[in-house]
Amino acid sequence: MGGETPVDESSQDETATPSTGSSAASETSDASTETTAAGGDAAAEPFTYDGGSVAPGESANIRYGISETYLGDPVRIPVTIINGEQPGPTVFLSAAAHGDELNGIEVVREVAHDWDHADLHGTLVCLPVMNVPGFLAQERYLPIYDRDLNRSFPGRQGSTSARRMAHRIFTNFIEPCDLGVDFHTSTRGRTNMLHVRANMDDETVLRLANAFSSNVIIGGEGPSGTLRREATEAGVPTITVEMGEAHRFQRRLIDRALTGVASVLAEFGCHRNSSVHWPGWRVVIDSDDEKTWLRADAGGIVDMKRGRGALVEEGEIICTITNPFKEEDDILNVEAPFTGLIVGILENPVVYPGNPLCHLVGLKHETRVALERERGTERSRSELR
Repeated sequence: MGGETPVDESSQDETATPSTGSSAASETSDASTETTAAGGDAAAEPFTYDGGSVAPGESANIRYGISETYLGDPVRIPVTIINGEQPGPTVFLSAAAHGDELNGIEVVREVAHDWDHADLHGTLVCLPVMNVPGFLAQERYLPIYDRDLNRSFPGRQGSTSARRMAHRIFTNFIEPCDLGVDFHTSTRGRTNMLHVRANMDDETVLRLANAFSSNVIIGGEGPSGTLRREATEAGVPTITVEMGEAHRFQRRLIDRALTGVASVLAEFGCHRNSSVHWPGWRVVIDSDDEKTWLRADAGGIVDMKRGRGALVEEGEIICTITNPFKEEDDILNVEAPFTGLIVGILENPVVYPGNPLCHLVGLKHETRVALERERGTERSRSELR
């Protein structure tokens, strides 16, 4: 990047480092698609936020003030804005709305700083750590009365601390965009396979979700206050990507998510020399009848028999719950209520009654056949190595 020159020297809360391009290789994929840019063919424009702007052909690293600490020092979030020389859509990539969810941070950082955006059509707004107080404390929520930043959007001036922070983020870096991808992981003690959550009733969200190239898409508008729901309702179609577990980088999931981002940028015409990636098979879950959380009916110690991403048959034992003595009469078998795919599982092996054990989604016959074929091919390749 370029020199350490503030974009907005008049503000004590926002500083930026401008530059004129980035380096390294972009991800590509193997399917063709229409690449009509949401931004049309008009001339490229500056990206403007409260306190500064980034001109076409330039990029900037910004530390943007969204609140203050107990000592009155600014709380700043890192933002990288890459504005292409050519017109196109403005896309935001966000992570760590929950401060202990780390996988998405690396996805956003690599897109911002390791990819070649010399031929970028449009603008990328990269927000790798939105919940800075939670990130510093390595906690899920804001360590200010345990507020959930991802239930506080679009935020409001003059409201709670969480909503004030959300308002600063939303008005400056979300509302100016055309679409967005928000990265999450499971909470502590659980893990998710990579999947997309999206309001599939919105045509552009549907297009965005399909372009991300995940095997599983779970439909629904999302809870009130979540970034994807509030952004979509504000005219910025947004999906959530769930991937892995809290408190760690999981390289395989990060790489898969990078493929998804590359596919989205190809679909919407940001990287016009790239192509959209097809994951090989896909299941879209639109109704509650096609998914369920299995919950513990007894307290105890859990022995998981199947892992994240496993295909299970109806009646198959997914896990057992036992007491400390492993007495046979007290062993509780938890069985799959239908044939499906385990999207998320418990990793902390202790439960109270009612605690979630696993998230199961149903599969149609043709999807199951495609999944089994793919995994058979993967096993064959593994045996040849």
